[in-house]
Amino acid sequence: MKLDKALGLLREVPDFPQPGVVFRDLTPVLADPDALRAVVDALQDKIHPDTEVVAAIESRGFLLGAALGYGWRYGVVPLRKPGKLPAVAHRISYDLEYGTATLELPTGSVSPGQQVVVVDDVLATGGTAAAACALVERAGGVVTGVSVVLEIPGLGGRERLAGRSVNALLAL
Repeated sequence: MKLDKALGLLREVPDFPQPGVVFRDLTPVLADPDALRAVVDALQDKIHPDTEVVAAIESRGFLLGAALGYGWRYGVVPLRKPGKLPAVAHRISYDLEYGTATLELPTGSVSPGQQVVVVDDVLATGGTAAAACALVERAGGVVTGVSVVLEIPGLGGRERLAGRSVNALLAL
């Protein structure tokens, strides 16, 4: 399946998680095996060749990160919401376009000098991706880039990640 056809499966859900927000739902893409393969292959094409680990942001980033890790032999580190990890190395809180959130990095999951790509489904305001990069760097990792399926340029996420390699398969 061609990437543009795969991305055409994205669904818009108005007023989720709150009124005024349009949620871009990747579920139809993930549910279609050919679309999932097209998206994961396209993400891989943009990842820096020295990358060793995928830092996958909860929760849809987990699915993409696991597929990348398995397909191209990267380690996969889940960046979790609070209360989900038994041992936390680092924690960071940040602003979203509709509130605040916190991400945690598991203890011993990123080694100093390790080359890490941050992966998620959507780049909106950039708060989540910036927090993920900060967590990786606090552990001594080197962020090789941020890769997402969808970027919403009007929300300024790329600007918040200035100086970093940011790759998006689609901008809306």
